[in-house]
Amino acid sequence: MELPVLSDRNQYPTDEIVFSHIGKTNILWNLIFEYIHEKHPDISHGWNYYIDGKSWLLKAVRKSKTIFWLRIVEGSFKMAFYLNEKAEELINKSKISTELKKQYNSGKGKGKIWAVVIDFKNKKDVEYAKSLIEIKLSIK
Repeated sequence: MELPVLSDRNQYPTDEIVFSHIGKTNILWNLIFEYIHEKHPDISHGWNYYIDGKSWLLKAVRKSKTIFWLRIVEGSFKMAFYLNEKAEELINKSKISTELKKQYNSGKGKGKIWAVVIDFKNKKDVEYAKSLIEIKLSIK
């Protein structure tokens, strides 16, 4: 079970606070955000406190389109992409892991969008996130 972090509504998640929780995965954090800032400077992101989940989440958007949601877990962070059926061919042809493809494909029939969640553990996860960002941006 993951330990709840960033649950204090009155404590905005500064970089110092985030890095104190994500530990060694701060390298992966830096890699993914360097990529976003370099390749997609029009993607903005910000922290919001959500009462229903009782925690802070980072939301990344381009104009009005949500690209991903990010939450901090003790020792790491998770990035969630919500994709519809328009992403199916791109997902299945992509170089993301078989596990991530299964997440997407197993969600079918449970609504109009399906989640793909990356739990950052190594540099491959950064590459998967880059692929999913590109897929999300390519879908109209």
